[in-house]
Amino acid sequence: MDALTRRKFLIGSGVVGGAALAAGTGAFTLAEILKTASWQDKPADARTLVLVTLYGGNDGLATVIPYADPAYHDARPELAYKPEEVPHLDDTLGLNPGMKGFAGLFKDKRLAIVRGVEYARPDHSHFRSMDIWQTGSPGSPSTTGWLGRWLDATGGDPRHAVSFEPVLPVVLAGANTAGASVPTGPRATTARPALAGFGHPAAGEPALQARAARSFADLVEVDAMINNLPAAKAKPQGTLAIQLDLVARCVEAGVATRVFSVSLGGFDLHAAEKAAQQRLLTELDTAVTGFVQRMAGTAAGRKVVVAIYSEFGRRVRANASQGTDHGTASDVFLLGAPVKGGFYGGQPSLTDLDNGDLKVGMDFRDVYATLLRDVLDTDPGKVLPGWSTHLVGPL
Repeated sequence: MDALTRRKFLIGSGVVGGAALAAGTGAFTLAEILKTASWQDKPADARTLVLVTLYGGNDGLATVIPYADPAYHDARPELAYKPEEVPHLDDTLGLNPGMKGFAGLFKDKRLAIVRGVEYARPDHSHFRSMDIWQTGSPGSPSTTGWLGRWLDATGGDPRHAVSFEPVLPVVLAGANTAGASVPTGPRATTARPALAGFGHPAAGEPALQARAARSFADLVEVDAMINNLPAAKAKPQGTLAIQLDLVARCVEAGVATRVFSVSLGGFDLHAAEKAAQQRLLTELDTAVTGFVQRMAGTAAGRKVVVAIYSEFGRRVRANASQGTDHGTASDVFLLGAPVKGGFYGGQPSLTDLDNGDLKVGMDFRDVYATLLRDVLDTDPGKVLPGWSTHLVGPL
Protein backbone atom coordinates (compact mmCIF):
# COMPACT_ATOMS: atom_id res chain seq x y z
CA MET A 1 0.00 0.00 0.00
CA ASP A 2 1.43 3.43 -0.91
CA ALA A 3 2.24 5.86 1.90
CA LEU A 4 -0.47 8.39 1.01
CA THR A 5 -3.24 5.77 1.02
CA ARG A 6 -2.02 4.34 4.31
CA ARG A 7 -1.89 7.81 5.85
CA LYS A 8 -5.53 8.37 4.89
CA PHE A 9 -6.43 5.00 6.38
CA LEU A 10 -4.62 5.81 9.63
CA ILE A 11 -6.39 9.12 10.00
CA GLY A 12 -9.77 7.68 9.03
CA SER A 13 -9.41 4.80 11.46
CA GLY A 14 -8.69 7.15 14.35
CA VAL A 15 -5.29 5.61 15.03
CA VAL A 16 -3.67 9.01 14.79
CA GLY A 17 -5.15 12.42 14.09
CA GLY A 18 -4.24 14.52 11.11
CA ALA A 19 -3.10 17.34 13.39
CA ALA A 20 -0.71 15.01 15.18
CA LEU A 21 0.80 13.91 11.89
CA ALA A 22 1.20 17.51 10.77
CA ALA A 23 2.76 18.67 14.04
CA GLY A 24 4.95 15.64 14.49
CA THR A 25 3.66 14.92 18.01
CA GLY A 26 1.08 12.62 19.45
CA ALA A 27 1.62 9.24 17.80
CA PHE A 28 3.84 7.04 19.94
CA THR A 29 4.14 3.33 20.51
CA LEU A 30 3.74 1.60 23.84
CA ALA A 31 7.36 0.50 23.59
CA GLU A 32 8.41 4.16 23.30
CA ILE A 33 6.50 4.97 26.49
CA LEU A 34 8.04 2.06 28.39
CA LYS A 35 11.54 3.15 27.30
CA THR A 36 11.18 6.26 29.47
CA ALA A 37 11.58 4.10 32.58
CA SER A 38 15.33 4.58 32.12
CA TRP A 39 15.15 8.38 32.14
CA GLN A 40 14.98 8.87 35.92
CA ASP A 41 14.09 12.52 35.30
CA LYS A 42 11.56 13.06 38.08
CA PRO A 43 11.89 13.38 41.86
CA ALA A 44 11.57 10.21 43.91
CA ASP A 45 8.41 11.57 45.57
CA ALA A 46 6.78 12.72 42.31
CA ARG A 47 3.09 11.94 42.03
CA THR A 48 1.17 10.81 38.94
CA LEU A 49 -2.22 12.07 37.74
CA VAL A 50 -4.71 9.78 35.99
CA LEU A 51 -7.49 11.87 34.44
CA VAL A 52 -10.74 10.02 33.68
CA THR A 53 -13.20 11.80 31.37
CA LEU A 54 -16.86 10.68 31.36
CA TYR A 55 -18.20 11.82 28.00
CA GLY A 56 -21.86 12.73 27.57
CA GLY A 57 -22.71 14.57 30.79
CA ASN A 58 -22.95 12.17 33.72
CA ASP A 59 -26.02 12.62 35.94
CA GLY A 60 -24.53 13.66 39.26
CA LEU A 61 -27.83 13.28 41.14
CA ALA A 62 -27.95 9.62 40.11
CA THR A 63 -24.30 9.15 41.05
CA VAL A 64 -24.08 10.85 44.45
CA ILE A 65 -27.67 10.41 45.52
CA PRO A 66 -29.46 12.66 48.05
CA TYR A 67 -31.65 9.75 49.10
CA ALA A 68 -33.02 11.49 52.22
CA ASP A 69 -34.18 14.64 50.39
CA PRO A 70 -37.92 14.61 49.53
CA ALA A 71 -37.22 17.03 46.68
CA TYR A 72 -35.09 14.36 44.98
CA HIS A 73 -37.95 11.84 44.99
CA ASP A 74 -40.50 14.48 43.93
CA ALA A 75 -38.41 15.59 40.95
CA ARG A 76 -37.68 12.03 39.75
CA PRO A 77 -40.48 9.72 40.85
CA GLU A 78 -39.51 6.96 38.39
CA LEU A 79 -35.75 7.51 38.33
CA ALA A 80 -35.17 7.97 42.05
CA TYR A 81 -33.58 5.20 44.08
CA LYS A 82 -35.15 4.15 47.35
CA PRO A 83 -32.98 4.72 50.46
CA GLU A 84 -32.53 1.00 50.97
CA GLU A 85 -31.16 0.58 47.41
CA VAL A 86 -28.32 3.03 47.93
CA PRO A 87 -24.90 2.38 49.55
CA HIS A 88 -25.01 5.07 52.25
CA LEU A 89 -22.13 7.50 52.72
CA ASP A 90 -23.80 9.39 55.57
CA ASP A 91 -27.32 10.12 56.81
CA THR A 92 -28.31 12.03 53.67
CA LEU A 93 -26.13 10.96 50.74
CA GLY A 94 -25.28 7.67 49.07
CA LEU A 95 -23.82 6.32 45.86
CA ASN A 96 -25.44 4.68 42.87
CA PRO A 97 -26.06 0.96 43.52
CA GLY A 98 -23.47 0.18 40.84
CA MET A 99 -20.74 1.89 42.88
CA LYS A 100 -20.21 -0.41 45.85
CA GLY A 101 -16.44 -0.33 45.31
CA PHE A 102 -16.41 3.47 45.53
CA ALA A 103 -18.48 3.24 48.71
CA GLY A 104 -15.78 1.04 50.21
CA LEU A 105 -13.06 3.49 49.15
CA PHE A 106 -15.03 6.35 50.72
CA LYS A 107 -15.26 4.41 53.97
CA ASP A 108 -11.49 3.84 53.79
CA LYS A 109 -10.92 7.61 53.29
CA ARG A 110 -9.43 7.08 49.82
CA LEU A 111 -12.26 8.80 47.91
CA ALA A 112 -12.88 12.53 47.98
CA ILE A 113 -16.15 13.80 46.49
CA VAL A 114 -16.07 17.43 45.40
CA ARG A 115 -19.64 18.68 45.07
CA GLY A 116 -21.37 21.32 42.97
CA VAL A 117 -18.48 21.76 40.51
CA GLU A 118 -18.89 23.61 37.22
CA TYR A 119 -18.04 27.05 35.83
CA ALA A 120 -19.92 30.37 35.92
CA ARG A 121 -22.72 30.77 33.35
CA PRO A 122 -22.68 27.10 32.29
CA ASP A 123 -23.23 26.11 28.67
CA HIS A 124 -25.55 23.17 27.95
CA SER A 125 -23.72 22.24 24.72
CA HIS A 126 -21.64 19.05 24.95
CA PHE A 127 -19.00 20.47 22.65
CA ARG A 128 -18.64 23.90 24.24
CA SER A 129 -18.80 22.60 27.80
CA MET A 130 -16.24 19.84 27.22
CA ASP A 131 -14.04 22.36 25.43
CA ILE A 132 -14.19 24.59 28.51
CA TRP A 133 -13.38 21.74 30.89
CA GLN A 134 -10.48 20.49 28.75
CA THR A 135 -8.97 23.89 28.02
CA GLY A 136 -9.62 25.30 31.50
CA SER A 137 -10.72 28.54 29.85
CA PRO A 138 -14.41 29.39 30.43
CA GLY A 139 -14.09 33.09 29.60
CA SER A 140 -12.88 32.82 26.02
CA PRO A 141 -12.11 30.04 23.53
CA SER A 142 -8.64 28.54 23.79
CA THR A 143 -6.63 26.37 21.43
CA THR A 144 -4.66 24.64 24.20
CA GLY A 145 -5.64 22.18 26.90
CA TRP A 146 -4.83 22.88 30.55
CA LEU A 147 -2.54 19.84 30.77
CA GLY A 148 -1.05 20.74 27.39
CA ARG A 149 -0.06 24.10 28.90
CA TRP A 150 1.40 22.24 31.87
CA LEU A 151 3.48 20.25 29.38
CA ASP A 152 4.58 23.50 27.72
CA ALA A 153 5.47 25.06 31.08
CA THR A 154 7.60 22.11 32.16
CA GLY A 155 9.32 21.84 28.79
CA GLY A 156 8.49 18.17 28.83
CA ASP A 157 8.79 15.47 26.23
CA PRO A 158 5.35 14.41 24.88
CA ARG A 159 5.69 11.14 26.78
CA HIS A 160 5.31 12.99 30.08
CA ALA A 161 1.55 13.05 29.27
CA VAL A 162 0.04 9.94 27.68
CA SER A 163 -3.45 9.16 26.38
CA PHE A 164 -4.73 5.61 25.92
CA GLU A 165 -7.87 6.90 24.18
CA PRO A 166 -8.78 6.42 20.49
CA VAL A 167 -7.84 10.05 19.70
CA LEU A 168 -5.49 12.42 21.51
CA PRO A 169 -7.81 14.66 23.61
CA VAL A 170 -7.71 18.45 23.57
CA VAL A 171 -6.71 18.48 27.23
CA LEU A 172 -3.19 17.25 26.30
CA ALA A 173 -2.64 19.71 23.43
CA GLY A 174 -0.19 22.53 24.19
CA ALA A 175 1.01 25.47 22.16
CA ASN A 176 4.48 24.02 21.61
CA THR A 177 3.96 20.30 22.08
CA ALA A 178 1.27 17.72 22.75
CA GLY A 179 0.96 14.57 24.76
CA ALA A 180 1.66 11.11 23.43
CA SER A 181 -1.20 9.00 22.10
CA VAL A 182 -1.16 5.20 22.29
CA PRO A 183 -4.66 4.33 21.02
CA THR A 184 -6.39 1.17 22.19
CA GLY A 185 -9.48 -0.42 20.74
CA PRO A 186 -10.93 -3.32 18.79
CA ARG A 187 -9.78 -2.25 15.34
CA ALA A 188 -6.86 -4.65 15.26
CA THR A 189 -8.84 -7.72 16.29
CA THR A 190 -10.35 -8.35 12.87
CA ALA A 191 -7.99 -9.72 10.25
CA ARG A 192 -4.96 -9.01 12.44
CA PRO A 193 -2.43 -10.40 9.91
CA ALA A 194 -3.80 -8.19 7.15
CA LEU A 195 -3.93 -5.11 9.37
CA ALA A 196 -0.37 -5.72 10.50
CA GLY A 197 0.65 -4.89 6.96
CA PHE A 198 -0.34 -1.27 7.55
CA GLY A 199 2.48 -1.08 10.07
CA HIS A 200 5.21 -1.81 7.52
CA PRO A 201 7.05 1.41 6.59
CA ALA A 202 7.38 2.25 2.94
CA ALA A 203 10.76 3.11 1.44
CA GLY A 204 11.37 6.83 1.17
CA GLU A 205 8.24 7.95 3.00
CA PRO A 206 8.36 11.04 5.29
CA ALA A 207 9.41 10.49 8.89
CA LEU A 208 6.02 11.44 10.32
CA GLN A 209 4.20 8.92 8.16
CA ALA A 210 6.73 6.28 9.18
CA ARG A 211 5.98 7.09 12.82
CA ALA A 212 2.25 6.69 12.11
CA ALA A 213 2.97 3.30 10.58
CA ARG A 214 4.93 2.26 13.66
CA SER A 215 2.04 3.45 15.83
CA PHE A 216 -0.38 1.27 13.88
CA ALA A 217 1.92 -1.74 14.18
CA ASP A 218 2.06 -1.10 17.91
CA LEU A 219 -1.74 -1.04 18.07
CA VAL A 220 -1.75 -4.61 16.76
CA GLU A 221 0.87 -5.55 19.35
CA VAL A 222 -1.06 -3.84 22.16
CA ASP A 223 -4.23 -5.61 21.05
CA ALA A 224 -2.51 -8.98 21.36
CA MET A 225 -1.14 -8.02 24.77
CA ILE A 226 -4.41 -6.82 26.28
CA ASN A 227 -6.15 -10.02 25.27
CA ASN A 228 -3.98 -11.66 27.92
CA LEU A 229 -4.70 -9.11 30.68
CA PRO A 230 -7.08 -10.14 33.49
CA ALA A 231 -9.59 -7.43 32.61
CA ALA A 232 -9.82 -8.69 29.03
CA LYS A 233 -11.42 -11.92 30.24
CA ALA A 234 -14.51 -10.01 31.38
CA LYS A 235 -14.40 -6.74 29.49
CA PRO A 236 -14.52 -5.98 25.76
CA GLN A 237 -11.46 -4.23 24.37
CA GLY A 238 -11.40 -0.46 24.42
CA THR A 239 -13.20 -0.18 27.75
CA LEU A 240 -11.98 1.79 30.72
CA ALA A 241 -10.65 -1.33 32.43
CA ILE A 242 -8.33 -2.03 29.49
CA GLN A 243 -7.05 1.56 29.43
CA LEU A 244 -6.37 1.48 33.17
CA ASP A 245 -4.59 -1.87 32.88
CA LEU A 246 -2.16 -0.21 30.48
CA VAL A 247 -1.74 2.77 32.82
CA ALA A 248 -1.00 0.37 35.67
CA ARG A 249 1.61 -1.43 33.60
CA CYS A 250 3.34 1.88 32.84
CA VAL A 251 3.26 3.05 36.46
CA GLU A 252 4.64 -0.25 37.69
CA ALA A 253 7.42 -0.08 35.06
CA GLY A 254 8.47 3.31 36.43
CA VAL A 255 7.94 5.35 33.26
CA ALA A 256 8.61 9.08 33.20
CA THR A 257 4.97 9.89 32.46
CA ARG A 258 3.35 12.21 35.02
CA VAL A 259 -0.14 12.39 33.44
CA PHE A 260 -2.33 9.69 31.90
CA SER A 261 -5.66 10.39 30.17
CA VAL A 262 -8.38 7.73 29.81
CA SER A 263 -12.12 7.92 29.18
CA LEU A 264 -15.53 6.29 29.20
CA GLY A 265 -18.44 7.50 27.06
CA GLY A 266 -22.17 6.97 26.73
CA PHE A 267 -23.57 9.19 29.51
CA ASP A 268 -25.90 11.34 27.37
CA LEU A 269 -29.02 9.53 28.57
CA HIS A 270 -32.10 11.50 27.57
CA ALA A 271 -34.32 8.41 27.79
CA ALA A 272 -34.49 5.21 29.84
CA GLU A 273 -31.61 6.46 31.94
CA LYS A 274 -31.77 4.44 35.14
CA ALA A 275 -30.56 1.03 34.00
CA ALA A 276 -28.14 2.38 31.40
CA GLN A 277 -26.43 4.75 33.78
CA GLN A 278 -26.16 2.12 36.50
CA ARG A 279 -24.51 -0.18 33.97
CA LEU A 280 -21.98 2.53 33.01
CA LEU A 281 -21.31 3.42 36.64
CA THR A 282 -20.77 -0.25 37.44
CA GLU A 283 -18.14 -0.35 34.70
CA LEU A 284 -16.55 2.81 36.10
CA ASP A 285 -16.64 1.42 39.63
CA THR A 286 -15.16 -1.96 38.69
CA ALA A 287 -12.36 -0.47 36.57
CA VAL A 288 -11.34 2.35 38.90
CA THR A 289 -11.70 0.40 42.17
CA GLY A 290 -9.57 -2.40 40.76
CA PHE A 291 -6.99 0.12 39.54
CA VAL A 292 -6.81 1.94 42.91
CA GLN A 293 -6.43 -1.34 44.76
CA ARG A 294 -3.70 -2.46 42.36
CA MET A 295 -1.87 0.85 42.75
CA ALA A 296 -1.89 0.48 46.52
CA GLY A 297 0.41 -2.53 46.15
CA THR A 298 3.53 -0.67 44.94
CA ALA A 299 5.49 2.40 46.02
CA ALA A 300 4.97 4.03 42.60
CA GLY A 301 1.27 3.20 42.67
CA ARG A 302 0.81 4.82 46.07
CA LYS A 303 1.78 8.13 44.47
CA VAL A 304 -1.07 7.96 41.91
CA VAL A 305 -4.11 10.26 42.11
CA VAL A 306 -7.19 9.56 39.96
CA ALA A 307 -9.48 12.48 39.03
CA ILE A 308 -12.89 11.81 37.41
CA TYR A 309 -15.10 14.45 35.79
CA SER A 310 -17.77 14.98 33.13
CA GLU A 311 -18.63 18.06 31.07
CA PHE A 312 -21.81 18.78 33.04
CA GLY A 313 -24.49 17.17 35.17
CA ARG A 314 -28.17 16.86 34.29
CA ARG A 315 -31.39 18.74 35.01
CA VAL A 316 -32.92 18.13 38.44
CA ARG A 317 -36.30 17.06 37.10
CA ALA A 318 -36.66 13.96 34.94
CA ASN A 319 -38.07 14.38 31.44
CA ALA A 320 -41.08 12.58 29.98
CA SER A 321 -38.86 9.82 28.55
CA GLN A 322 -37.52 8.81 31.97
CA GLY A 323 -34.19 10.39 31.19
CA THR A 324 -32.62 13.71 32.07
CA ASP A 325 -31.56 16.64 29.93
CA HIS A 326 -28.36 18.68 29.93
CA GLY A 327 -27.76 20.42 33.25
CA THR A 328 -24.98 22.13 35.14
CA ALA A 329 -23.08 21.40 38.35
CA SER A 330 -22.00 17.88 39.25
CA ASP A 331 -19.37 15.99 41.23
CA VAL A 332 -15.64 15.47 40.74
CA PHE A 333 -14.07 12.36 42.29
CA LEU A 334 -10.50 12.16 43.57
CA LEU A 335 -9.16 8.73 44.49
CA GLY A 336 -5.93 7.06 45.53
CA ALA A 337 -3.52 6.61 48.41
CA PRO A 338 -2.53 10.33 48.59
CA VAL A 339 -6.19 11.43 48.84
CA LYS A 340 -7.75 12.48 52.12
CA GLY A 341 -11.26 11.18 51.59
CA GLY A 342 -14.55 12.83 52.45
CA PHE A 343 -16.90 15.50 51.12
CA TYR A 344 -15.60 18.83 49.81
CA GLY A 345 -17.78 21.76 48.82
CA GLY A 346 -21.41 22.29 49.75
CA GLN A 347 -24.25 20.03 48.70
CA PRO A 348 -26.32 21.83 46.02
CA SER A 349 -29.92 22.62 46.92
CA LEU A 350 -32.67 20.81 44.99
CA THR A 351 -35.19 23.56 45.63
CA ASP A 352 -33.11 26.74 45.21
CA LEU A 353 -32.41 26.31 41.52
CA ASP A 354 -31.16 28.35 38.58
CA ASN A 355 -33.93 27.96 35.99
CA GLY A 356 -34.29 24.27 36.84
CA ASP A 357 -30.56 23.62 37.17
CA LEU A 358 -28.34 23.16 40.20
CA LYS A 359 -26.47 26.30 41.17
CA VAL A 360 -22.71 26.20 40.74
CA GLY A 361 -21.01 25.95 44.11
CA MET A 362 -17.35 25.63 43.11
CA ASP A 363 -15.38 26.60 40.02
CA PHE A 364 -13.71 23.63 38.37
CA ARG A 365 -10.42 25.53 38.23
CA ASP A 366 -10.16 25.15 42.01
CA VAL A 367 -9.89 21.40 41.40
CA TYR A 368 -7.38 21.87 38.58
CA ALA A 369 -5.26 24.23 40.67
CA THR A 370 -5.16 21.63 43.45
CA LEU A 371 -4.04 18.91 41.04
CA LEU A 372 -1.39 21.17 39.50
CA ARG A 373 -0.01 22.23 42.88
CA ASP A 374 -0.26 19.01 44.89
CA VAL A 375 0.15 16.32 42.22
CA LEU A 376 2.19 17.90 39.41
CA ASP A 377 4.30 20.26 41.57
CA THR A 378 3.46 23.23 39.36
CA ASP A 379 2.44 26.81 40.10
CA PRO A 380 -1.22 26.87 38.96
CA GLY A 381 -0.83 30.47 37.81
CA LYS A 382 1.47 29.32 34.99
CA VAL A 383 -1.29 27.11 33.59
CA LEU A 384 -4.49 28.87 34.71
CA PRO A 385 -3.76 32.58 34.24
CA GLY A 386 -5.29 34.74 36.92
CA TRP A 387 -6.48 31.82 39.06
CA SER A 388 -5.28 31.74 42.65
CA THR A 389 -7.68 29.58 44.70
CA HIS A 390 -7.66 25.82 45.27
CA LEU A 391 -9.20 23.12 47.42
CA VAL A 392 -8.05 22.78 51.00
CA GLY A 393 -7.64 19.29 52.37
CA PRO A 394 -8.00 16.49 49.80
CA LEU A 395 -4.28 16.23 48.88
